[in-house]
Amino acid sequence: MQQALIEAKAAYDCGEVPVGAVLVYEGEIIARGRNRMIELNDPSAHAEILTLREAGSALSNYRLLDTTLYVTLEPCLMCFGALVHARIGRLVFAATDPKTGVCGSACEARDFPFLNHQFEIESGIMAEESSQLLKQFFKEKRNESSSHFYRSCRLKGQKSDLR
Repeated sequence: MQQALIEAKAAYDCGEVPVGAVLVYEGEIIARGRNRMIELNDPSAHAEILTLREAGSALSNYRLLDTTLYVTLEPCLMCFGALVHARIGRLVFAATDPKTGVCGSACEARDFPFLNHQFEIESGIMAEESSQLLKQFFKEKRNESSSHFYRSCRLKGQKSDLR
């Protein structure tokens, strides 16, 4: 989860909602990602989705069996659906998301009767650190005088690739 938090901080530094993720297979991180919706002008560029894309390339397979995804915020419905389709083995998330989290906060997606895959879910690991970063981000966002939100990764010279 520490590595996912590093990714979340990178998203924060780019003015994105600070969510980060890493995918572990056989004890090694094989993919990592952070929110990049603004940078890529892509509403699907959530940390989880970008991490799954990178992992699929790394394993040359879209089925990510026996993997564990660590993410700093409870997944939304889109990301949860992608995790089901990827057939991950386990999800570990830090902070809950009462507005859009579907692993028990806004709803419990794993109870949907039509799902054809189930995976273990664990929460609360580094929840305080992740939650504080999100709170700080949204506090600054509400403060229009904050220059943080006028920075962009592209302006810093970073490429706009999908990693």
